Amino acid sequence: MLDPHTLEPVTEKSFEALFPRELVRQQFSEERWFDIPEEVWDAYRRLPRPTPLVRARRLEERLRTPAKIFYKAEQFSPVGSMKPNTALAQAYYAKKQGLDLAVSETGAGQWGSALAMSCALFGLKARIYMVRVSAMQKPGRKIMMQTYGAEVLESPSKNTKTGRKLLAEDPEHPGSLGIAISEAIEDTLANEGSKYLLASAFNYALAHQTVIGLETQKEFELLDLEPDVMCGCIGGGSNFSGFIFPFVREKLRGKSDAEFVACEPSAVPSTTRGKFTYDYADTAEHTPLVKMYTVGHQFANPPIHAGGLRFHGKAPSLSLLIHRGVVRSVAFGQTKVFEAAKIFAETEGVVTAPESAHGLRYAIDEAIRCRKSGEKKVIVFNNCGHGLLDLSAYDEFNRGKLIDWEPAEFSVPEYVKGR
Repeated sequence: MLDPHTLEPVTEKSFEALFPRELVRQQFSEERWFDIPEEVWDAYRRLPRPTPLVRARRLEERLRTPAKIFYKAEQFSPVGSMKPNTALAQAYYAKKQGLDLAVSETGAGQWGSALAMSCALFGLKARIYMVRVSAMQKPGRKIMMQTYGAEVLESPSKNTKTGRKLLAEDPEHPGSLGIAISEAIEDTLANEGSKYLLASAFNYALAHQTVIGLETQKEFELLDLEPDVMCGCIGGGSNFSGFIFPFVREKLRGKSDAEFVACEPSAVPSTTRGKFTYDYADTAEHTPLVKMYTVGHQFANPPIHAGGLRFHGKAPSLSLLIHRGVVRSVAFGQTKVFEAAKIFAETEGVVTAPESAHGLRYAIDEAIRCRKSGEKKVIVFNNCGHGLLDLSAYDEFNRGKLIDWEPAEFSVPEYVKGR
């Protein structure tokens, strides 16, 4: 990451103004493993961890495929997603440092819910900027955060200069994840005793989420199987990276032939139509320049229901793997995604999150290809959250009212030439 003014690499010291010290250490660390503190282990056991790896036999029967379909069931946590895997660790490190307030943003509300719960468990206050369109689409998520004791502000808000400027230009501004990040950063830097806790994209968040992939490895070992295809959704990239990185390590060592497929919305096509370049991680340009796949930090995000996938960029490490061809990416419209989600509900009884359904869509398509080719592949996707607070989206789909969004044209500025 580069300082946007000097174009020199940012230092650990500069990061400590915004993030807890231990998270900064992990971000810049070259260690292969981080010890999990006992207090975090204790919290993990209540999620519960480990989560099951489930064979979707009824889905296989419905598709008449010779493939085996599995999903990692991350929907069982109290907040219904995998987000506590890093939220609990981050809240613990912030509390251990003696901080009083955690500030962050949330798109669909899954991260906000996880952070609000984690702050409550470790005795921290939480202030969360929630993208306005998501707050309108998913009022249950806002209520959940408030029930855990968090202060929730719809973004853009009147609490920051960034928010007030945007509201002056458009009082009905729907917001975006980039704007909410800008507000959270501005708020953090203005309040001593607070730090910013980030849901995804940075190395430490991805590392915390590898508990998913490490468990999945052990579970496949117990089944005496190896996955041929691993797929999942990408917003910032933490759930998918956590799911596949332990397997990617084996592939880079020549010990695995697994295919890794990252699934994004065609409405925000960062990796399928975007550019691998340096860009800001937020709308108001408070962050360093980050080398990643991006559609541009000024991209006008459409109001798709997969709010967690509306971020304009992707995790730098995941972006690099996609750029080098280790990971492949695809994009889907939300109508096709909800079609897959409905099939999953009818066969497996699970109402999945709109985000998770992107990986599910690819798993179903791959299983159908296997039916046509006769291949007996092992396909696994990360069911990173439930959709029980997304029922308004399912209602729109069931009534034929769901709209597909796809940008015609967009431009990505070049901030650092030749790098």
